[in-house]
Amino acid sequence: MDINMERNYMIFNVSELPSINFNEVLETSSETVRKSVNGTKTFVKWDGSTPACVNSLTTKEGPYDSTEILAILNGEAWFNPIDFIS
Repeated sequence: MDINMERNYMIFNVSELPSINFNEVLETSSETVRKSVNGTKTFVKWDGSTPACVNSLTTKEGPYDSTEILAILNGEAWFNPIDFIS
């Protein structure tokens, strides 16, 4: 069974990063999480049941599966392509 089938993602405001128990999610620290282009949102991922620290977030959006989060992360709020000057 593919582990990614059970992987879940939750987007939330960066201001709530201190609420995350990094032993319960698959990120390592608040310094290494990916942030939105404007720096106000981030996300964590986990396998299986939703961790208590994620459930307690007040600004959460999701949960999303792998396909859904990839579509979101490829959007302009999360991906800032470099403009090439010719």
